[in-house]
Amino acid sequence: MGSDGRSWNGVTGGARGDGEEKTRTVAAPAPALAEVPTSTASVDISLPLPEMTPRIIDLCKELVKEWSSLDSSCFSISTVSGGITNMLLKVSVKEGSDSESSVTVRLYGPNTDLVIDRERELQAIPYLSAAGFGARLLGVFENGVVSSFIHARTLSPSDMKEPRIAAEIAKQLQKFHQVDIPGSKEPQLWNDVFKFLKKASVLKFEDNEKQKRYEMISFREIQDEVKELKDLSDLLHAPVVFAHNDLLSGNLMLNDLEEKLYFIDFEYGSYSYRGFDIANHFNEYAGFECDYNLYPDKDVQYHFFRNYLSDRPSEDLDALYTETNTFRLASHLYWALWALIQARVSPIDFDYLGYFFLRYGEYKKQREFCFSLAQGFLSSLRSG
Repeated sequence: MGSDGRSWNGVTGGARGDGEEKTRTVAAPAPALAEVPTSTASVDISLPLPEMTPRIIDLCKELVKEWSSLDSSCFSISTVSGGITNMLLKVSVKEGSDSESSVTVRLYGPNTDLVIDRERELQAIPYLSAAGFGARLLGVFENGVVSSFIHARTLSPSDMKEPRIAAEIAKQLQKFHQVDIPGSKEPQLWNDVFKFLKKASVLKFEDNEKQKRYEMISFREIQDEVKELKDLSDLLHAPVVFAHNDLLSGNLMLNDLEEKLYFIDFEYGSYSYRGFDIANHFNEYAGFECDYNLYPDKDVQYHFFRNYLSDRPSEDLDALYTETNTFRLASHLYWALWALIQARVSPIDFDYLGYFFLRYGEYKKQREFCFSLAQGFLSSLRSG
């Protein structure tokens, strides 16, 4: 429940170039972030698009070298998606009478630094891009980035369930998890969850109704749940990988003509647990209506696992099933706490408090099954 891919209108479009770059298993040498053009300029995201336009054009001329001498009349700007974290714009210029080139400008939503580590994101992007994932980073400015444009359509939640697409997502995710990002390889999931918990537990709302709903929350209970789940998941010794952590339909794009799948938007990317990334994706089968009855059943999960492990067919599917469905609970806690912080700081008209109660309620609903599954698996290992 995070990035600008979380659009509520099924918009097509994207944030990478010509769609011809090929996904590779191992990252090619990546440009240092210092080599990416930067600007100290910022854009006021609260302005209407017509008032933003001159600033956006100036930024693109500054950061995209090929456009530096173009007249402003050559540019056109349109909204790609109206997400609940950022604003995504398509900026195009005419190149002769028949062709145009485009980039994507992503404007960070206000206060998103409370839940997103921008330094971590910007460090990872060049390496992921070199490995064939996401948009090529063209420039960085004070409150956003300029990237190449993807010619593809955004998937819908129902697309993700289609067996052929699910198989391709699984294969691409396995390759994504092999990309080596420099720096610490320590998993960040629980660090992030405890950070969210600390921030979420000391909020004050000006709206009395929101404050009353907020005061219904027991943060002592949540802290105990987080600690118990962490202790249980630690016993599974899940592999640590560089994870996307927000692989919902809005962050998956498909060029139907080329049958090419793209992952986009790595704002929440970090070293984390393999099972968390997969479980977080499965939770997104619920779609924008948050119907968690749509969470994939065991057969559908095993179809995904077999494709994810296609180069390691001997790996235990039951172990991956247990790992994934234990971290299913962590995904609910992560986004529930994220939503509380957003409820206080986001200017976007969305019931983040309601979303907290929805995700935490689903955590409690699935807790017994997931804990029993993990405990039973660990018991069988000890006795076997």
